[in-house]
Amino acid sequence: MIRLGAAGQKWLKGLHLVAVASWIGGGISLLVLYFLKPGVTDGGVLYGINQAAHHVDRWVVVVPGAFGCLLTGLAYSLLTGWGFVKHGWVLFKWAVTLSAIVFGTLGLGPWERTMMTISGQLGMDAVTNVSYLYNQDMNFAWGCVQVAVLLATVFVSIFKPWKNLRKST
Repeated sequence: MIRLGAAGQKWLKGLHLVAVASWIGGGISLLVLYFLKPGVTDGGVLYGINQAAHHVDRWVVVVPGAFGCLLTGLAYSLLTGWGFVKHGWVLFKWAVTLSAIVFGTLGLGPWERTMMTISGQLGMDAVTNVSYLYNQDMNFAWGCVQVAVLLATVFVSIFKPWKNLRKST
């Protein structure tokens, strides 16, 4: 099996950190965009905020960051001694990464797209539309949970609890 040397591992770590920063920073940016909506009086501006969130999420920061984490994590597991299930904290990170990507794809993303679609069709009337408000509330609440879990995962990476699972058995 190919193993990365010290320099290769440093490059991989750098790429992984850029992906993590993109994913979490993008998630925080999406939450901040939510706070731009109060006080908006123009339907085009409301649609623009929702469209900006969609593009930050899908094409610019969040999705590329999430898949960057997935791919660099895969490289870490395959090309270093960390493995996939040797350490509990690595297993935890895999569970969080895969769960967060699935939840973002099946939950957060559709709520976001629905808000963009409704605000594009209804303009400012979207802020009184039951479906728009539901999607906005779900996206914000669960977006906060997603960002919190991702931030907790950063600290799991730093403190590395549940060290070596094979030694404990």
